[in-house]
Amino acid sequence: MKNFVVICDGLRSLFNVGSVFRTADGAGIDKVYLCGITGKPDTNKAERKISKVALGAQKYVEWEYVKQSWRLVEKLKKERYQVVSLEQASKSIDYTSFKPKFPLALIIGNEGKGVKKSLLNRSDKIIDIPMRGQKESLNVSVAFGVAAYWIGGFK
Repeated sequence: MKNFVVICDGLRSLFNVGSVFRTADGAGIDKVYLCGITGKPDTNKAERKISKVALGAQKYVEWEYVKQSWRLVEKLKKERYQVVSLEQASKSIDYTSFKPKFPLALIIGNEGKGVKKSLLNRSDKIIDIPMRGQKESLNVSVAFGVAAYWIGGFK
């Protein structure tokens, strides 16, 4: 790929984490960063739940746990990564209008609260996925899949 990483900040569901790994594998993501309360495949219990959805992708996709996501974002920015948050916000643009520049870090946030304001403020861009139905958002792992494939050039 083109130095494309995902930052999972505060994902509560191990099934969502597993789905992110599986999608990251399919989309050619270079690395998955697991931050904050995001579960990691380092215990038998967590590994079983993640693996149920990831189908082993967590063994092939490089990953790293970083406690404080804002420190990771600062580090990646120093390494010249474009930092992009996937979130509905006043400054967000439609993901299909976004022109990625690599290396790129895509931030996805907590299932209920979304991407933290402190991370949105550190982002170079904020993108969102327009919703046509009654629900205001997609599941975080589904939204990640849509954005990852678009950014990765699978249009």
